[in-house]
Amino acid sequence: MDVRRTRARAWLILALGVAAYAVAVFQRASLGVAGVEAQHRFAITAAVLSLFSVLQLAVYAGLQVPVGIMVDRFGSRRLIVTGAVLMAMGQAVLATTHSVGPAVIARVLVGAGDAMTFISVLRLIAVWFPPRRVALLTQLTGILGQTGQIAAAYPLVALLEHAGWSTSFLTAAFIGLAVAATSALTLRDPPTRAPTGVPVSAREAVARLAFAWREPGTRLGLWTHFTTQFSGTVFALLWGYPFLVLGEHRSPAEAGLLLTVLVLVSMAIGPVLGQLASRWPFRRSVPVLAIVGATVAAWTAVLAWPGRAPLFVLFVLVVVLASNGPGSVMGFDYARTENAADRIGSATGIVNVGGFVASLLTIALIGIVLSLTGARGYTLGDFKLAFSVQYLFWTVGLVGILYSRRRLRAARGVTLDPFHHAVLRTWRTRDSQFRRVVPERTEEHASAPTARGTGPAHDRPSGRPPSPRRSASR
Repeated sequence: MDVRRTRARAWLILALGVAAYAVAVFQRASLGVAGVEAQHRFAITAAVLSLFSVLQLAVYAGLQVPVGIMVDRFGSRRLIVTGAVLMAMGQAVLATTHSVGPAVIARVLVGAGDAMTFISVLRLIAVWFPPRRVALLTQLTGILGQTGQIAAAYPLVALLEHAGWSTSFLTAAFIGLAVAATSALTLRDPPTRAPTGVPVSAREAVARLAFAWREPGTRLGLWTHFTTQFSGTVFALLWGYPFLVLGEHRSPAEAGLLLTVLVLVSMAIGPVLGQLASRWPFRRSVPVLAIVGATVAAWTAVLAWPGRAPLFVLFVLVVVLASNGPGSVMGFDYARTENAADRIGSATGIVNVGGFVASLLTIALIGIVLSLTGARGYTLGDFKLAFSVQYLFWTVGLVGILYSRRRLRAARGVTLDPFHHAVLRTWRTRDSQFRRVVPERTEEHASAPTARGTGPAHDRPSGRPPSPRRSASR
């Protein structure tokens, strides 16, 4: 009976965590769908508008490592409650001010609260559920949390049109307070004496952070997150809606529908990637590189299209961008499987910095380019030139992924045969119906069956590379 109660409590905790994260995504994305109204309300240029989101993301990214340390030390419940309160305060300030200064402070508060939520929820998953379920549940959490973006893309837009700016953002503030109260009353950290909540000294916390940073898998996770996340985030968070409405001359309803499609498709892709990570744990870089390639190809088609792109082409773009969020979650799986349990928060914080640093830099550069080229109004050509800055970050990120993967393989002392050979072996094994275990050399990590901490097998010191192991081709 106790086991059943614990399992039921784990699923309840997960549901509460997902709800808190969905509200955080809603608060994060609220300014993006209100970008045009914000420019009129505060009488600002595109560069100043981008400053709002840049500062928000800068605070978010800058707090990832400190928050990772704090969640390892104090537990998830306290940070989720604190984050919800900070976001509610920020939205209340934004609802009542007409000045740029307080509005910037408001977005900083939202960024700080947002920074405390996702890492805390991932920590809950890692300590409440068995390792075999963590990869899929992490994907599901990231995807279900995007329902907050749907709320920002459609209901919030409708509320802005009918009730106005102040009522809309005060409503967002009340939602944040409701999440804080619910989390404080019902959310709990694990009943076992896991590392969460155990007091550690500042020196030990820094040492854990250093161990996590030196782990090659952590760096591969960081570059995975950096490269896959930023394009979809930039589009959904700030510049996608203005690009569609002002650049492509789509109606607000069409723009909102495309943003909703982005989220819904993302929710479908996430579980698929989670299953791939579970079945092919040594080939996680394959879908990551495929996602990056598809994103580059889709944007190239839209930016090179003469004049306005057809609605179908824009639809393909948002479908491809929908894979960016789930793809970036693969980076957290590296952090989980390559680090001991007492430094998962620190490693997750390091990984989470990557995508949001790339996002805030891209948002800033797009705003600067638009301000320089569109002083008398933004044209489609201005938007296309501005969105071209993404190629710089794709190039840097791909170099980082390939270099980190090579270093990790060298550290593990293992090699990999071509991916298509492994796929052919798997299909032949299934066809033979003998369920034989076919050897395959491990890839860029020694995780899953050889993972540290929450992974299923070993917990070696961070500085000592494990010996090569053979694993099943699944």
